[in-house]
Amino acid sequence: MEIFQKKIPKEFLESLPEGMKLVRRNNKNFLVVEKLLCPNGHILMDESIQIHEEPAIKLKVKDGFNHGYLFVDAFWGSHSKLYSFIPKHSESLDSLEIECPICGVSLTFAEKCSLSSCSSMKAVELKLPGKNRIIACAKLGCPGHRMEITELPGSVAAAVSNINFYVENFDNNDFFMGV
Repeated sequence: MEIFQKKIPKEFLESLPEGMKLVRRNNKNFLVVEKLLCPNGHILMDESIQIHEEPAIKLKVKDGFNHGYLFVDAFWGSHSKLYSFIPKHSESLDSLEIECPICGVSLTFAEKCSLSSCSSMKAVELKLPGKNRIIACAKLGCPGHRMEITELPGSVAAAVSNINFYVENFDNNDFFMGV
């Protein structure tokens, strides 16, 4: 999947939070997640699996039928991912349990998705170093996500949260997106 550059607010770049980095590819700047942690402090980045030449975010996933690992692209707003298994899902698409791949602590919690087009009541919390965090909708197929940065005004974090990359010519039958 090709990634497309999106405008990154200047205020965000001037005080880039720990755990995020700016990379330059093809003369364009992109935000990349460099370090994420579970609530117990385990690093969720996997150097052995790379997407777009960056370590992937590794999560343990249970879909009610199977379990395995989900590797998420570290480029902020990308929804590229790899699975170590073929996930199945229930009618609600909201049945995923997501855990730390090291200690098994749950990364999901009850929260309504911020997108009006989504009815999910479950989210995934990923901690950046310090007090900052990333929240993603846990529903398969939903691109809803946001970054909460304590040092920046909410409007700046909201602008960064709205950065999404979509697949052109997306096949609506493909449930391997979201999360």
